[in-house]
Amino acid sequence: MRRISQRCLSAVAGLAAALVVAPPASAATSTPHGRQDTQQRTQVFQLVARQTQSESLDLGKKGLSRGDELVIAEDLYRDGRKIGDHSVVCVHVHLDPDELQCVGTFALPQGQITSQALLHLPPAPSIDIAVTGGSGVFSSARGYVHTVPAGKTVRNLTFHITLDASSGH
Repeated sequence: MRRISQRCLSAVAGLAAALVVAPPASAATSTPHGRQDTQQRTQVFQLVARQTQSESLDLGKKGLSRGDELVIAEDLYRDGRKIGDHSVVCVHVHLDPDELQCVGTFALPQGQITSQALLHLPPAPSIDIAVTGGSGVFSSARGYVHTVPAGKTVRNLTFHITLDASSGH
């Protein structure tokens, strides 16, 4: 059975990565949307993701095969204080070259943010992950998360999130 290296695991772990409680930067814009203008706020903020658990699941054929999964849990920090959790599940969709389809959820005090990415192994030094939605104050979230390794099991995350101001949040 072929093993995924710890370096690849940590890179994959941060890929579907996170959001901050009180973002440091915000800008409002007005964008035409149908017949009405929709007020939008763009937020850029940073978190640190520290992997706490990971497991490779050998499903189907023995050894690495399409459909095998990688399950990862991370704690999310801002200014050294834990503020949330991140969970991600990746499925091997192609072998040689390796590709993983990953879906993640970031749980924060004000709501959740969902993300998705198709990852190629070995991973690039930094990766942008699509924000696909959310709940709570993040119910209209879209944008991306820029992830950069900061050690074997740590990644720095920069969120570039757009929220509709008219969503009431």
